[in-house]
Amino acid sequence: MYRIVSKEMLTPTICRMKVEARRLASAALPGQFLIVRADEQGERIPLTISDYDKDAGTVTIVTQKIGASTSEICSYDAGESFADVVGPLGVPSDFTEMPLEDIKGRRYVFIAGGVGTAPVYPQVKWLHERGAAVDVIIGAKTKDLIIYKEEMQAVCDNLHICTDDGSEGFKGLVTALLEKLVTEDGKKYDQAVAIGPMIMMKFATLTCKKLELPVIVSLNTLMVDGTGMCGACRVTVGGKVRFACVEGPEFDGYLVDFDEAMRRQRMYNTEERDASEHHVCRIGRGR
Repeated sequence: MYRIVSKEMLTPTICRMKVEARRLASAALPGQFLIVRADEQGERIPLTISDYDKDAGTVTIVTQKIGASTSEICSYDAGESFADVVGPLGVPSDFTEMPLEDIKGRRYVFIAGGVGTAPVYPQVKWLHERGAAVDVIIGAKTKDLIIYKEEMQAVCDNLHICTDDGSEGFKGLVTALLEKLVTEDGKKYDQAVAIGPMIMMKFATLTCKKLELPVIVSLNTLMVDGTGMCGACRVTVGGKVRFACVEGPEFDGYLVDFDEAMRRQRMYNTEERDASEHHVCRIGRGR
C-alpha cells in the first residue's frame, strides 16, 4: 500500500498529493510518469510525476477531476493509501543526458498550460539546480486557475503569467506572449518545452517554428494503459507510428501529427462521460 502523506486542492478540480513510494522516488527523473491504481478494482491511471524527494521517499502527483477514475483518486485523503503506485515509467527528458557544462550554457523557455504546469515544475527545478537559465510562461483561463505560481518563482529566472481574461499578467494566449518575449523584448532561447492541452501544444509548436525555436512537447494526455499494450497512445511522429507511454511521453514538437493526436484523444470522450455518470462516489462508504 502507498500512503498519502499530504493532500491539498489547488483549485476546486485539481488535487495535489504527496505519496510514499521510496523506490520510485529514488529512481525518478524529470519527464517520467507513474501509474496509480486507487484500489484493487481501480483503473490504471497514468500521471506525470510532479515532484519527487529521494531522501523522504515521496513522489508528488497532481490530478485533475475529469472522469470517474480521476475523481476517485482525488476523493482519498491524507493518511489513506492507494493500492498501487508503479514507476517511474517513460523516457526521461533529453536534457538529463546532457553534460553538465552544456546545460549551464543553455537558456530554456517552458510554456505550461493549465494542469500541465505541474509536470513542468520538476523539469525547471532540475535545470535550475544545475545552473541553466530558465524562463516559464504559465497560462490559464483566469487567475483562480493558476497553479504552482510560488513554487515556480523559486526555481526559474523569470516567471510570466498569462490569462485569457487578463485577470492576472498578460492578457491573451501563451503563444502571443512567447512571440512578444522573443520579437519585442529580445529574449533568446536555445530550447522551448510546451506541456498542456493538446491544442495549446499544437499552436505553441507552430509559434516556435515561426520563431525558429526548437520545441519539445509531452503527449502524456494520450496515455491510457501506460505500458504500450492498449495502443491508445500511438501517434505519428516524423512519419512513423510511436507509442507515447514507452517511447515518450516527450517528442520533438515539429514532428508530431497533432491533428491525428487530437482525434485519438476525442475517441474516449463518450466512454469517460458514461463512466462519470454511473460512478458511485466512495466518500462515506466503507473500504
